[in-house]
Amino acid sequence: MQVIHTVSELRQRLVVEPTVAFVPTMGNLHEGHLDLVRIAHEHAKCVVVSIFVNPMQFGANEDFGKYPRTLQADCDKLRSHGVAVVFAPTEADLYPQPQQVTVEPPHIAQELCGAFRPGHFRGVATVVLKLLNIVQPQVAVFGKKDYQQLHVVRQMVEQLNVPVQIVGAETMRAADGLALSSRNQYLSPIERTEATFLYLMLMEIQHTLKNGVHDYAQLEETAINALVSHEWQVDYVAIRSQKTLLSPTAGERDLVVLAAARLGKTRLIDNLEVSL
Repeated sequence: MQVIHTVSELRQRLVVEPTVAFVPTMGNLHEGHLDLVRIAHEHAKCVVVSIFVNPMQFGANEDFGKYPRTLQADCDKLRSHGVAVVFAPTEADLYPQPQQVTVEPPHIAQELCGAFRPGHFRGVATVVLKLLNIVQPQVAVFGKKDYQQLHVVRQMVEQLNVPVQIVGAETMRAADGLALSSRNQYLSPIERTEATFLYLMLMEIQHTLKNGVHDYAQLEETAINALVSHEWQVDYVAIRSQKTLLSPTAGERDLVVLAAARLGKTRLIDNLEVSL
């Protein structure tokens, strides 16, 4: 496995590869990331994983400075999973000059997480497009846990005619149901026990929808109230269309329940798809 830090060296390394599968990450890898790598191996012999904590997608009061950076441990994990190349650029490598040209994501990027993290998806879309242009993979794998991010990336790739197949991977969970996330390590032991309540609320909505209840606003409000009663600070609980992430139209059958809430100082997101 090679660890490459510059764009020029990476391009030189990949020019000989007939097919490449790509997994973009911010590092601090867990089993969820490694599942993306396993899926990437199904699509190409040469798997490239990027590790870059992207400043463009963090707000002024967010955790960019303390986001865990564990490059050596990450490389050890990726080596054992047969990754060919780790691309670990510095900020100067990826942004050699101030990034004045950015990707303006679709309007849905201003809702859900975008309403609470202004500019976040502009930063995500811009860095993902840069990375896709640098790596030029045939396939790129993203996790469904970041459901809105996956939607924005798919829209960008489709509308800008980027020649890459975007593959969405199912959310990996701990034994108690908590969605795996690098930010879970911010949780105290007590908070970690409580954190599964978010998933329980999503499952309750999923079960209720499958039983034929379609009062979406009431289901959302009930879940929010339950979370607040457990001392969560709720950004949103929302039932949306899987296809558009907009409010479902009458008779729409493929839905997704999404939530974002803070437990202590840790912001957690999760979602469950529902097919009626």
